[in-house]
Amino acid sequence: MTDSTRSSWSPALVEASRSFAPRTGYLAACTMGLPMTATLEAQRLDLDTWRTGGTSPIEYGAVVEEARVAYAALVAVPVERVAIGSQTSSMVAVVAAAVPDGAEVICVDGDFSSMVFPFLQQRHRGVRVRSVPLAELADAVSDDTWLVAWSAIQSATGAVADDAAIVAAARRHHVLTLCDTTQAAGVLPVDASRYGVTVCHAYKWLCSPRGAAFLTVSVEAAARLRPVQAGWYAGESVWGSCYGPIMELAPDARAFDVSPAWPVWVGALPALRAFAGLDMTEVWTRASGLGDLLCDRLDIARQGQAIVTWVDPGGDLEALTAAGLTASGRAGRVRIAFHLWNDEDDVEAVAGALRG
Repeated sequence: MTDSTRSSWSPALVEASRSFAPRTGYLAACTMGLPMTATLEAQRLDLDTWRTGGTSPIEYGAVVEEARVAYAALVAVPVERVAIGSQTSSMVAVVAAAVPDGAEVICVDGDFSSMVFPFLQQRHRGVRVRSVPLAELADAVSDDTWLVAWSAIQSATGAVADDAAIVAAARRHHVLTLCDTTQAAGVLPVDASRYGVTVCHAYKWLCSPRGAAFLTVSVEAAARLRPVQAGWYAGESVWGSCYGPIMELAPDARAFDVSPAWPVWVGALPALRAFAGLDMTEVWTRASGLGDLLCDRLDIARQGQAIVTWVDPGGDLEALTAAGLTASGRAGRVRIAFHLWNDEDDVEAVAGALRG
């Protein structure tokens, strides 16, 4: 990435872009993010410290709490509304377990399975799962709906949901909202206070090691959920919750915490701090702008997305791989994802591989 490319960027975005390996040909942030230099350094130091017995659970706990603070700032909610987890499906399962017998849940047709499967497993209680196209989601919400669940950005297509319309419809009908921001946080501005519940795995656009995930829950939503995953880390006093039979849960979103995989959070903290200090509108403008530039070069309609996708009848993904580029394919489509380490040269590399 040249200095001229960065000339119009803010200093914070320039610094963040320089913290990744140069010229990777990596166009798959929607599959897995790349690590920042600070993440790699933190993890290497942690391994060396662990090797000599210099680490401790209490020190790891402090790292987790700092990560919680950074994520809260990133998604614009009080830190008391943030719980930590390890994967989205287990956090969604907490919501699924709270759906009343016989109630209706509306999902998006073709959404990622972690946002659908947990609800399907409640059908033995009469829970009804209805899937509709993303564009029809807001209109599908009714007084018979208990929950509407969707991803802010669709994994397979990169399509950005009309969150304002969906949230407005849910409020009119007093329906709980659940939004998966895994494909949005780190590239698109996210205000988690708009939703009852959000889930996010930080290993994609937030460039963290896999195993660091977050749940945000409003005060109203928390009253409708039960912390069915509660373990020692969910206690009001973490170190006082190690042994039964009596346990007092945390009075805030920490009641939904799961025990953290400590080394993962050591690597996640520097990345979360970095992203919390960025202007996400600038990041999105840059990433989606590269996406539109690629659409222009490929003579397809602009998508206004950081993830550009098209139906691959066969050969495009192979051509990209043969050219040394890392892209991904989902649901019969090629996915090209642009993030902080990408620039116009990557656009030209994709166009050249497909037209060459």
